[in-house]
Amino acid sequence: MELTLRKEKILSSVVTEFLKSGEPVGSKVIAEEIGVSSATVRNEMSGLTEMGLLEQPHTSAGRVPSQKGYREFVDRLMEVPSLTPEEKRLMDAKLAPVLYDTEQLLVRTVELAASISRCAAAVTTPGGAGARVRAIQLVQTSRRTAMLLMMSSTGTMKNRIFRCDYDLTTDILRVFFRAFNERIAGKKVSDITPAFLQSLGASLGEMYALVGAPLRALLEAAHDTARTETLLGGQMNLLFYPEIEPRNARNILGLLENKEEFSMLLRQKPGKVTTMIGRECGRPELDTVSMMVSRYTIDRQDAGAVAVVGPVRMDYPRLTAVLEYLTDTLSAQLTQLIGED
Repeated sequence: MELTLRKEKILSSVVTEFLKSGEPVGSKVIAEEIGVSSATVRNEMSGLTEMGLLEQPHTSAGRVPSQKGYREFVDRLMEVPSLTPEEKRLMDAKLAPVLYDTEQLLVRTVELAASISRCAAAVTTPGGAGARVRAIQLVQTSRRTAMLLMMSSTGTMKNRIFRCDYDLTTDILRVFFRAFNERIAGKKVSDITPAFLQSLGASLGEMYALVGAPLRALLEAAHDTARTETLLGGQMNLLFYPEIEPRNARNILGLLENKEEFSMLLRQKPGKVTTMIGRECGRPELDTVSMMVSRYTIDRQDAGAVAVVGPVRMDYPRLTAVLEYLTDTLSAQLTQLIGED
């Protein structure tokens, strides 16, 4: 059966009305909206039901979209609205106090995404094995201890305190600083292995015996930089949707808390909002919900994700606009912070 222009209009109207009300949509509502008779709408709805795009919960009830119907709507029919100046101003105002603190900016972003969507939200921190070392700094903290700071291409800054069994001097730290930055700056953190660091230490000649503690600190900082963390917010929002049964909600929350597995679902293609509906998520825990993921960049390089997880009856058009705005804001601000380092 062909999906005609009129069927497309009716499907779009059913999805839009159901997103607003959560109640099955009758033919009379659609007929008034698109200007045809109720009989015509009922006939077209029957056709859309045969095509698997609509479902009829009860014999006498109206229709609701199927997961296949939502997919058709998201891919071809929905129009993403422009956010109003007021909506942008409110989001900007929430983010403004933390714009120059990367960690707090990510925390505030996940809180904002959860609040606006009334769903669970997640943000992944920038990092990953592909991050490159931008610079190493060494700061003496006492006679025999110092702090090593590793700054990466994704805007992270990891630090480790190390203690030596000898007195540190400015000259010794200067040698370490020069050797580390000459040999490590620009390298991927995944390349900073024990074998590589052993080679680096050996290149220092008579200083080799002194460099064990700072090299261990360097290896730990590289491992921290390579590790991507997932920040969560709004998980309890899922408990307020009647279509998500308590048992399903527990399973969903369990998956969200398993951050290693959940983060794998967030590794979507950059450049657009990816919407996964129900079974498309590829996890049985998420069969009854949808997930929307938008990737952000740092200096035009893919860096992390902002996502929302909620009922299949999501406001896909508006949340697409919100996620695009949040990731665009993150991308611009984090890129600016990198440029100011």
